[in-house]
Amino acid sequence: MTDDTMTTITSDAAAAVGTVAADLQAAASRTLDETVAEVKSQANDAKATVADEVKDVAMALRRAASDLRGGSAQERTLGQIASTLADASEQLRDKDLGEIMQAASRVARENPLLFLGGAALLGFAASRYAKASSDRATSPQVSPQTGGAFAFAANPDQPGGTRP
Repeated sequence: MTDDTMTTITSDAAAAVGTVAADLQAAASRTLDETVAEVKSQANDAKATVADEVKDVAMALRRAASDLRGGSAQERTLGQIASTLADASEQLRDKDLGEIMQAASRVARENPLLFLGGAALLGFAASRYAKASSDRATSPQVSPQTGGAFAFAANPDQPGGTRP
């Protein structure tokens, strides 16, 4: 082989390696973009779910406040908490995930005790919610339709049921 042939083979191999490297880089970039888009979508779904849950808590507090004596301190306090939670729900829904993370970081730096207390409260609420959800999923449902132990007492119109 001559030097010209070796140079040609070397340049062809370098071009092929360059093309393969560019193709791999493009594929990796596409995969990264798709992954980032999916993560953002899931984060936005979770954010919407949390905002809905906070709004539901605010509505429950408003109902509880309306059941209390009008003008009482408890009624005013529950109403104020409900309004604050409803506002927080709307702000959560309207903000970008990056803005939420920056705000949480700022609160953690400025008020570490408040942040830790809030994190503990959130963890407690999440564990209670998870426990309640798992209890409902594993506990047997007792109703006349499932033939539970209290089926006859619950439905006196069935044969063998009891009437008061």
